[in-house]
Amino acid sequence: MEIPFYKYQGTGNDFVIIDNREQQYLSRQDHEVVERLCDRKFGVGADGLMLLQNSQDYDFEMVYFNADGYEGSMCGNGGRCIVAFAHFLGAIGDECRFIAVDGPHDAKVLPSGWVELKMVDVAEVEEGDGFYFLDTGSPHYVAFCPDVAQLDVVGEGRAIRYSDRFKAEGTNVNFVEKTADQLIVATYERGVEDETLSCGTGVTAAALAASLRNGKELEVSNGVTDIQAKGGKLQIKFAKTSQGFENIWLCGPATQVFQGTITIDT
Repeated sequence: MEIPFYKYQGTGNDFVIIDNREQQYLSRQDHEVVERLCDRKFGVGADGLMLLQNSQDYDFEMVYFNADGYEGSMCGNGGRCIVAFAHFLGAIGDECRFIAVDGPHDAKVLPSGWVELKMVDVAEVEEGDGFYFLDTGSPHYVAFCPDVAQLDVVGEGRAIRYSDRFKAEGTNVNFVEKTADQLIVATYERGVEDETLSCGTGVTAAALAASLRNGKELEVSNGVTDIQAKGGKLQIKFAKTSQGFENIWLCGPATQVFQGTITIDT
C-alpha cells in the first residue's frame, strides 16, 4: 500500500502526519506500521505520528501515536503541527477547534507562522521533594536544576520514568533552568524513551511549575513565560487563579519539512 505523508516539526519535535479523512490509510490498530514509519533508520523517522481525521462536532480529530506505535496522551507540539497541516490543506481557516485524546482544543494560525494552541486547564499540581508533578494533557515530572546543559537528560530522565512510582504508567521528565528572562527546558519523553528537542506539554508544565516558585526564583510577568528548548523558542501564556491554571496557550512555530509517499507491505 502506498501512503502519502507529510513531515512537520515544531521546535525540533518532529512528526509524520497522514490525511486520513477521505481514505483510511491507517487505523488505531496499525501499531507495527506506525512504529516502522517513525523509525529513523528504516522509515521516515519521527518522534510521533498523527492522523488527521473527520469529526462530526469539530473541525477535525487528531489521533496521536508515540514512536513506539501506540496511541499516546496529548502532544502539544503535535497539536500545533497538525493545525498547521490542516491550514495548509485548506481544511481550516486561521482559527479552529479540534478534538484530541484529552478533549477539545482551540487554535490560531498567525501570519508570522506561529501556531497558538489552547491547552487543558490544570487544577492540581503536586509539589514533592525537589519536584513538581502535574498533567498538562500528558503527565509531567518537573525538576529545577542550575545547568541543563551539563545534565545527563536521558540517564536521569529514564531513572525517574522507570522508578517504582512511575514505571507502570510512565511519565515525561523535564529538567528546568531559570535565567534572567526565560526558562531553559530539556525533556525525556515516555513513548519515545529518549530526550526530544522539544516537548509542548512539557514546556507548559515547566512554565506552570515555575510560576509556583514566583517570589522564590522566578518572576512571571502577566502570565507569559518564554521558553528555550533545545530545538527552538516557545512561549506559554496562562492565567493563574485560586482554582489552578486556565486559559493556557502553547505558542510557537510549526513548519512543514517535506512530503512524500512510502510503500508499506500489509
